[in-house]
Amino acid sequence: MILKTHGRYSYSPLPDRPRYDWPNGKQLAFYVAINVEHFHFGEGLGHTPSYATPQPDVRNFAWRDYGLRVGIWRLFDLLDELQLPACLLVNSTVYDYAPQILERARARGDEIVAHGRTNSERQGDLDEAAERALIEETTATIARHEGSKPRGWLGPWISETGVTPDLLREAGYTYVLDWPLDDQPVWLTTRAGPLLAMPYPVEINDAPAMLTRHHTAADFTGMIVDQFDEMLRQSAQQPLVCAASLHTPIVGQPFRLTQLRRALQHIRTQADSGQVWFTRPGEIADHVTSLPPGVVPGSQT
Repeated sequence: MILKTHGRYSYSPLPDRPRYDWPNGKQLAFYVAINVEHFHFGEGLGHTPSYATPQPDVRNFAWRDYGLRVGIWRLFDLLDELQLPACLLVNSTVYDYAPQILERARARGDEIVAHGRTNSERQGDLDEAAERALIEETTATIARHEGSKPRGWLGPWISETGVTPDLLREAGYTYVLDWPLDDQPVWLTTRAGPLLAMPYPVEINDAPAMLTRHHTAADFTGMIVDQFDEMLRQSAQQPLVCAASLHTPIVGQPFRLTQLRRALQHIRTQADSGQVWFTRPGEIADHVTSLPPGVVPGSQT
């Protein structure tokens, strides 16, 4: 039997790959991704911490809005306290609704990653022309406010069509976070040239962990710590990327924030070990792009 395939990458077993290091000989790249999402009122998709009610679903809409009004500010303060960089995965409508969030991100030097217009929609539901328009609108909004185009993309709900990587590469994107296929960056093939698949966590992600699988805040802390410790151990053999994906209305809740602080404090203790690179995905992409052909899976030899 021949299975249908995406044609974006070939199989590459991790132990067979060439060895390389992160900058300054570090072994494990670690980044924090904060999802900054904005939603329609009374229609469309949205995260729900409990059962949904008929629209307008005031309780769940307001819970999501709590993340922009309160949760994100607590996360910023925590990252400042621990001197950790971050990337913000931003719905472009946040620029009009809550511009103060982007002002704080700029002051911190955080990277802005495009995350569509709103998480009330999925781009996988669109035809090619409509998806191209979504990408163009999102990109133009971020570029207008930030002075340059975003380099990375995470689709709303990590949703794609069959041509999403092609459209992203044609729009000038360097990397995409939609494909959780590896612990190292991998080059994808598109009709417009290579596009980097950046490791992004589905497991170490508070939304599926706590809203779907119903893990507790303490469970999630243990998951972050165990993931980091094991990947740090494994990175003695190959350079790896470890990340934590956070959503403002989830870990921005005080009882979850205190657990997150414990996990990030544990990770921060490795700052002086010389093994961990506290970074952002754009910096990882820069380093990978500078490596010789044939080192990173999917690169041309």
